[in-house]
Amino acid sequence: MALSVNDIKSGLTILVDQDVYLVVETQHVKPGKGAAFVRAKLRNLKNSNIQEKTFRGDEKIETAFVEERKLQYQYSSGGIYHFMDQDNFEEIAISEDNIGDKKKFLKDNLEVTGYFYKDETLNINLPNFIDFKVIHTEPGIKGDTAKSGTKPAKIESGAVIQVPLFIDTGDKIKVDTRTGEYIEKAYS
Repeated sequence: MALSVNDIKSGLTILVDQDVYLVVETQHVKPGKGAAFVRAKLRNLKNSNIQEKTFRGDEKIETAFVEERKLQYQYSSGGIYHFMDQDNFEEIAISEDNIGDKKKFLKDNLEVTGYFYKDETLNINLPNFIDFKVIHTEPGIKGDTAKSGTKPAKIESGAVIQVPLFIDTGDKIKVDTRTGEYIEKAYS
């Protein structure tokens, strides 16, 4: 379905040069001279790159119907990550290129959201916060809770993040997957 530039709004998925983009931000501009235009910030749903694009008033923009599906992470093998569709229980293989840096926070049975366009996998979205078990870190020293500072810790997914000095091997911690930062000690 073709839209006019006035219909472009945040959250809309559109086709630009045969790639699917999510409109992040728009700004309608009416200069004193010349025709009005729309300046949009777009996120490529395949590789998460952000770009700015200007649409003139007479352009038609094609919408893209992007389907969201609940997926469960199973395992990885040779740069291919295998997920199970929670609705029909089919296995879906996604390449490492489509997953990008999110791979460092994947753990067994983690539920994620997959984005699909015409049965092609575009990307996955992790939960914002995930609890991980610390599998290795240097031991804390008594009294470290009073000092501020961090140390590296390896979590069960294999990623290394910075944690406060009082965190020990075996502790459960909550991690923000958007930034890769320690949030708090998890008690579940």
